[in-house]
Order: sequence, then structure tokens, then C-alpha cells
Amino acid sequence: MKKFLQLPLGVHVLITAYVLCVVLANVTLNNFVTLPGYGLLSIGTLFFAAIFTLRDRIHAAGGLFPVYCAIALAVAVNVITSYLTDTPWRFITASFLSILCSELADTAIFHRMRKWGWGARVLSSNAVSVPLDSVLFAILAFYGDMTNHEILQIIYADIIVKYAISMLLIVRWHLIGRERGAVA
Repeated sequence: MKKFLQLPLGVHVLITAYVLCVVLANVTLNNFVTLPGYGLLSIGTLFFAAIFTLRDRIHAAGGLFPVYCAIALAVAVNVITSYLTDTPWRFITASFLSILCSELADTAIFHRMRKWGWGARVLSSNAVSVPLDSVLFAILAFYGDMTNHEILQIIYADIIVKYAISMLLIVRWHLIGRERGAVA
């Protein structure tokens, strides 16, 4: 606990944003927007899209310890919030398993590539974690309640939107880094 409290304020802000995005994603996961052409977009995806990039920022700013703290805190807060909001256990389980698998995969890839630039690390780790999270969650949360076609639409929309938002965040942080004289 002491080590967690000694983390820099910026890392705590990133962890708070990360946990908030996980909770908001899970509270809104069962609300959908039909995309023009093809795709069912869960409103939760808009929040989840930022989660992987926030996790990568936490990793870059503080290393593995705050990443593992953020994941554990997000899972705990998510379970408590889901319980208080009467979220079905199926969604809680799907969220827990998909977060655990995809975030740990993202962390492992991001950490192994620590000699690469931040943007390349994010793109590489997201290339695995985004589809893993989208496929795992959609199947675990909706199989049996929705048609296979609807589940495929959810997976498709989730992956496209998560990548788009991730790219926007990478560009934003890159530009901020350039303005400060150093790209993170």
C-alpha cells in the first residue's frame, strides 16, 4: 500500500482515469447504436477504447507495479459497481475475464518492447489486446442471448472503434510530447 501511495500524482491521475473508463464501459455495455452499413456499437466501447492506451501510459510512466495495481483496482471497483447497479453476473464474469486476459497480454507485449518508441509499443500491444478483449467479451457476454450475426457486428464495431480512439490518443499524446520537447 505504501508503495502505491508513493507513486507520482500523474500516475494516480492515469490510474483514476483508467478505473473510471472501465466502470463506465461496463455500466453502458448493454446499450447499442447501429452503425451505418454494418456493426452494433456498444456505448461501453467508447470508454473501453481508451483503456488500453491509458494502461500503456501508466506503464510508460511508472512501470509494471502501477499497471498491476490499476488492473486489480479496476476489477475490484467494477465488481462492486456491477453489484450495486444490478448488472447481470454474466456481464461481470465476461468483463472480468476479458479485462484480465487482454490487459495482461497488452502489458506483456508492451513491456517486452520497452526499447521501442511509445507509439510502436502501443500499436503492437493493442494489435493483440483489442481483438482479444472484443472477441472474448462479446462471446462470453452475449452468446445465447443474441444471434451470431449480432455478436459478429459487435466484435467488428468494437475493434474498429477501439483502434480509431487508440490512434487519436496516440496522436494527441505525441503532439503534447512534441510541444513539451520530448515524445513519451
